[in-house]
Amino acid sequence: MLVWHRAETIFSSGADPIGKVRDGEDALASRPDARANRNSWLAPTRKALVRAAVLRQFRLVMAANRKLGCLSIFLFVALCASLFFNLVLIVAAFERVGGIREAEPIPRFREILLQRGARGTTDKIAVVTMRGLISSSLPGTVSDSMVDDMRAALEQARDDSRVKAIVLEVDSPGGEVTASDAIYSALVKVRARKPVVVYMDSLAASGGYYVSCGGKFLMANETTITGSIGVIIQTLNYEQLFNKVGLASVVFKSGKFKDMLNGARPITPEERELVQSFIMKTYDKFLGIVAKERNLPAELLRNTIADGRILSGKDAFEHKLIDGLGELDDAFGKAKELGNAPDAKVVKYGPPFSLSRFFRIFGQADSKIELTLPKQLVPQLESGRAYFLPSYYAP
Repeated sequence: MLVWHRAETIFSSGADPIGKVRDGEDALASRPDARANRNSWLAPTRKALVRAAVLRQFRLVMAANRKLGCLSIFLFVALCASLFFNLVLIVAAFERVGGIREAEPIPRFREILLQRGARGTTDKIAVVTMRGLISSSLPGTVSDSMVDDMRAALEQARDDSRVKAIVLEVDSPGGEVTASDAIYSALVKVRARKPVVVYMDSLAASGGYYVSCGGKFLMANETTITGSIGVIIQTLNYEQLFNKVGLASVVFKSGKFKDMLNGARPITPEERELVQSFIMKTYDKFLGIVAKERNLPAELLRNTIADGRILSGKDAFEHKLIDGLGELDDAFGKAKELGNAPDAKVVKYGPPFSLSRFFRIFGQADSKIELTLPKQLVPQLESGRAYFLPSYYAP
């Protein structure tokens, strides 16, 4: 150890260690009495010098190899990622060329914790949200339309044995007649197995109220806008505009009612009667559902609040259109009560992350550029469709 320390000291001093050793050899050679001890002193010194030189070279080589190793790992990871993305693109291209795609299973909605339950409990209250216009043409987050999304979320909550009750949070002005009826029917099926509490947020009018009738217990805030029990079909008449600019509509039809909502000409009395008859039949269905679910006489509703008017939550409670007033937390409490799960946690269904759906954009065949105009410049209702909507949504 002493020899090793001396060798390190020699290297750190900056002097020529080999020269010093040679001088020492010459000095020892001139002394007869030291020749015998020359080999015993020089041998450990030489070993220490060689060992120090080898160690220094080894450190330099290891430092260089470490840098090369990090670079190699980075390049390997980048290569693997590139191969993966190229493989996805190739598979998507083959699917597009072949025109055959396997049906994708609908992913399960992820659960977002809203309220913690008691420690150790597995009971849950599932919150499903319905917001915005009700329409089968609006895309969903996990399926083709928002209607399918609602049905999938309700079915997931129904089939989960740990879910003891469901809270449907509604914030919608309504929408298409058929879409609203589809969600209402799905809600009724779920209600047959588990309690469903409907909480009406800022707006639950017309089709929003139609869907809400499928719940077991209806709750709203005092300031909630609801009601608007009615049906509307709208179209535009631009005959006078065509006359001003010199345009004319040319129509070939198989029957006299085939173009009855043609805006380029006045509507005939027969057409008006036919459309009004359709409206009233659809309205009678809406009225019948409200009367049955709320246990109210249909004629009483027809002659009072079921004339398309909107109501506040407080007015709706007074007219027995809902069962209670409160906040969203009150709806959670009611769901726990009806589900006999006072210690249950409350979870909200959110859209899941799906890697396959993320990469599906690479397999789309068409490239589209869409221009979205402000709502003031386009009608909010599509011509020819029947809606459960308040009249102020018409252009």
